[in-house]
Amino acid sequence: MSYISFYGGAGSVTGANFLLEVGNAKILIDCGLVQGDRFAMEVNCDAFQYDVRTVDVLLVTHAHADHIGRIPKLVHDGFKGIIYSTPPTRDLASVMLRDAYKVMVYESEKYGLPRCFEESDIENALSLWKTEEYEHQFMVSSDIQATFTDAGHILGSAMVTLERNKKKFLFTGDIGNVPQPLLNPPVIVKDYDYLLMESVYGDRAHEEVKERSQMLKYYIEDTIHKKGTLIIPAFSLERTQGMLFEINNFFEHGEIAPIPVFLDSPLAISVTEIYKNYLNYLKTAVQEQIHSGDDIFDFPKLSFTKTMHDSSEIHKVHGPKIIIAGSGMSHGGRILEHERTYLEDPKTTLLLVGYQAVGSMGRLLNDGAKKVRILDTEVKVKAKIARIRGYSGHADRDQLIEFVSEGCEKAQRVFVTMGEERSSLFLVQRLRDYLGLNAVAPALNERISIDF
Repeated sequence: MSYISFYGGAGSVTGANFLLEVGNAKILIDCGLVQGDRFAMEVNCDAFQYDVRTVDVLLVTHAHADHIGRIPKLVHDGFKGIIYSTPPTRDLASVMLRDAYKVMVYESEKYGLPRCFEESDIENALSLWKTEEYEHQFMVSSDIQATFTDAGHILGSAMVTLERNKKKFLFTGDIGNVPQPLLNPPVIVKDYDYLLMESVYGDRAHEEVKERSQMLKYYIEDTIHKKGTLIIPAFSLERTQGMLFEINNFFEHGEIAPIPVFLDSPLAISVTEIYKNYLNYLKTAVQEQIHSGDDIFDFPKLSFTKTMHDSSEIHKVHGPKIIIAGSGMSHGGRILEHERTYLEDPKTTLLLVGYQAVGSMGRLLNDGAKKVRILDTEVKVKAKIARIRGYSGHADRDQLIEFVSEGCEKAQRVFVTMGEERSSLFLVQRLRDYLGLNAVAPALNERISIDF
């Protein structure tokens, strides 16, 4: 008998951590942070619910913190197996984990919390890391074959298909929204027997995918008209690069007269450099635009502000401007100083472009808070709080159902995970009602037997 256990990402969006036990093999899929109002939440330092020394392989779907953030702790606690991902995911994980360590140290000192791991654990994790390209089959045990397939979520993101005894188990990781500015749509995987899927937007549809570029253009033009400031909390990985691409097109095509744009995130800057190394992972139309001579990440009045001094100088720039700063949920990073400075100005627009976790500053602002405490300062929110849902990197309810419907002919069971409870349960019911599937939303730490 084989087992799948749900040690994270069950009943919540973040903290993906799934353990497959087959015979003598133990295969972990993702090892992510639980995220909320603080990066270094105490739960992330808790002991794992399994003996990490007995895990043979870790398969990483992509480089977001809620899928990779606890890998150094896994190594710190004794994991010595092999880590597999696509090449871009490994390179992105390298910078993402180092950035996470800096934030963890800062917050552990500020709040008196323990450190979950040391910087040496990151290096040790990277030394265990191997890479495989999309659609290349490789062995993860004597009788289990793995394949990465393009998930269309961020650069290098992958779904994982495990095959054994003519049975297939598909782990989706995060499934990409369609269309994305830079990436190809997710590849449809078929003929799986078991499916473990995400459900971030399992109960709702994106209303603004087709309109998102025009909405971004509108908020930039409105900022120019008001001579104000457009602040965009940056999801350093994918969302930022996609918006830079669209702003580049507005300026290059003469649709908007260029205004100063500040990418005020060392992490986002590093990630953007990695994107330049993997242009072959971008959609064909974007590759052709780049090869024609348009450097999509270098356009008039774009500044990369790497240092704190450069960041503080932004406030001296008068007139309309755009500030893209980390972090995307406003739970840390340089965005907090900009929010403290500009949220009391009615000429400011704070533009949210991604999921805001419960308890995060971004969620408070999204939900209409009139006062917030930022960096020990009470700030009255007089700025316009706007949102563009179409930039989400996640497939919505209808896309998730369509994804499943095109490949589920043999499915014995579907495990709906990586969503708030409401979203997961709604999607479970839709999959049962619309597709007649045996779909469930597992509980945290639940262990379920499967025929694999």
